Amino acid sequence: MRLRRAAERFHTQLDWLESWHSFCFAGHDDPAWRGFGPLRVINDDRIAAGQGFGMHPHHNMEIITVMVEGQLNHRDSMGHAEVLRAGEVQRMSAGSGVVHSEINQGVGGCRLLQIWIEPSSAGIVPAYEQRPFVLGQGWTPLLDPQGAGGAMAIHRPVRLWRARPAVGEALALRLAAGSLGWVQMVDGTVDWAGPEGKTGSPVSLQRGDGLGFEAEAAAGSALTAVGSTADVLLFELR
Repeated sequence: MRLRRAAERFHTQLDWLESWHSFCFAGHDDPAWRGFGPLRVINDDRIAAGQGFGMHPHHNMEIITVMVEGQLNHRDSMGHAEVLRAGEVQRMSAGSGVVHSEINQGVGGCRLLQIWIEPSSAGIVPAYEQRPFVLGQGWTPLLDPQGAGGAMAIHRPVRLWRARPAVGEALALRLAAGSLGWVQMVDGTVDWAGPEGKTGSPVSLQRGDGLGFEAEAAAGSALTAVGSTADVLLFELR
């Protein structure tokens, strides 16, 4: 198990941007945190109104943006000009090359999680998708290699779910054999009780915390919401 506490993440502070990096990014480097499997970046960003990232390039990366608060205006070299709002998820396959900008043109600050995942192959045709997701009971699929269950497709055998469990609700961690799992706390608090049949105090995960594990090691375990604001991402990585 790899536990990444929120306060231990790398931190970038500018006059218009506050960003917490779960993995190495923007000049921050630590060999122990250069990603987890194909998961390379989880940035928890707050961007001031009227500010953002100007046009910049990406290659050979699946870039996922989970909009948490406010809005973000997106433009890219594929011809898209979209507004990403809270509750929506954006997937951009950079592939052979794309240039884009992300500017907060709203009246207040915004918060988003930007996630980078290595694709299975290089040089694919760039693509863009954006979709709102209504979270139901349990895990709601956001990403799936085949787009199953209403999820967006991704060029990697990776799955991503999101949940906002009610107080006391347990979320089972059932991942495919041989995969890696990563839990990222968007907000609130959950307890990880550990696999069935094993004793010990639960691990408390709070806003910004991350937890990496092998699927077999987490078999039979669950996350239980402690308060009413729990908001969780779960990755299945290969």
